[in-house]
Amino acid sequence: MSVHIQNTRLTTTKIRQMKQQGEKISMLTSYDFTLARLADEAGVDVLLVGDSASNIVCGNQYTLPITLDEMIFLSKGVVRAAQRALVLVDMPFGSYQITDDLAVANAIRILKESGADAVKIEGGQEVVPAIRRMIVAGVPVCGHLGLTPQSVNQFGGYGLRAKEAAEAEKLLADAKALDEAGCFCIVLEKIPAALAERVTKAVSCPTIGIGAGAGTDGQVLVLHDMLGLNEGFKPKFLRQFAHLAEEIHAAVGNYIAAVKDSSFPSAEESY
Repeated sequence: MSVHIQNTRLTTTKIRQMKQQGEKISMLTSYDFTLARLADEAGVDVLLVGDSASNIVCGNQYTLPITLDEMIFLSKGVVRAAQRALVLVDMPFGSYQITDDLAVANAIRILKESGADAVKIEGGQEVVPAIRRMIVAGVPVCGHLGLTPQSVNQFGGYGLRAKEAAEAEKLLADAKALDEAGCFCIVLEKIPAALAERVTKAVSCPTIGIGAGAGTDGQVLVLHDMLGLNEGFKPKFLRQFAHLAEEIHAAVGNYIAAVKDSSFPSAEESY
């Protein structure tokens, strides 16, 4: 007797269909089982295990230091949490830029070892050969254009990208190249809203914006940021849908006070 295992998570095909049907796509960046489970239960469409874990989880200034092994480790927890959401994993710096062979091997390793559904890589026409080979190998790929954090040293910071006409035209050409190569979606980060809308209309795959206006097919934010856990980080594009840092400070303060005055644990909380 054969055993049928049903995967209830959203597929890349469904994500593409959402654009065709005019349904906006919700994506959140998450790095652990507990928060990913809550986001999944709330109905988010895509959970992105971002290399921003280098900042949020590890405390680094940039995304560059995080390793492939660390990304796979974090992805396993998110995959275990995801019952509905498609799980997308960032390929970290150095895992796809050296050779196309290494890029394909690392992409396959991410899916095999983590159980994730797809990978995301930064760059335009220069990474198309690697993307084509990944897709042929059976690895769905999401592109990423605009502010690409792995290029922070080249850009000299995290400022708005594609403000000038030449860079805007290159970004549009890059988006078309990624679309033609078979990317199932493209993240557009920190670019003018008018350009993002133009790109969205020019490609068949969905676009996911972050700091790119409302004209994209969906939006992504870091879960920790939109929950208000990262005090002091308030870029223009970020809306805080909660202020959990304040609640956590208060809760921890109350816990400390209860320990200090011996009111915790109470008789009811003891065996």
